[in-house]
Amino acid sequence: MRQPRGLTFDEFEIGDIYASQARTVTEADVVAFAGLSGDYNPLHTDAEFGKRTPFGERIAHGMLVAAMSTGMANWLGIFEGTTLALMEQVIRYRNIIRFGDTIHLELEVLEKKTTSKPDRGVVRFASRVRNQHDQVVVDGEWTLLMKRQDSQTNQTT
Repeated sequence: MRQPRGLTFDEFEIGDIYASQARTVTEADVVAFAGLSGDYNPLHTDAEFGKRTPFGERIAHGMLVAAMSTGMANWLGIFEGTTLALMEQVIRYRNIIRFGDTIHLELEVLEKKTTSKPDRGVVRFASRVRNQHDQVVVDGEWTLLMKRQDSQTNQTT
């Protein structure tokens, strides 16, 4: 039987920070997201419209970057096989994301709560997506229900 490589509730420590590898936001990402979501706002899809905005160009969807951050969290491996549920996600858009920006995710453990069930616990994280200039472009909080380690057998339940 394959053991999960993710961390259990018990292995997270308040203050721990996990940083993902980076990726560049491309025009192809924006086009694919517009098609998938149906969000063809000209701010994201019309180059001429974008030139007339305060940004002077098209920008990426904030929700696209929020979605990318969930993928970047997956790259970390800390949730693999040990996450029971994403219970809440608070998203705040702090700065624009331009085509060609390179972003990465940071997750910081803020709080841990046990539940009435001994095989699980709740972990709350601060999430920060930073660009190549170390500016926070999207931040918020994620609350996850995580498996706990069985203290009797030292196995993940």
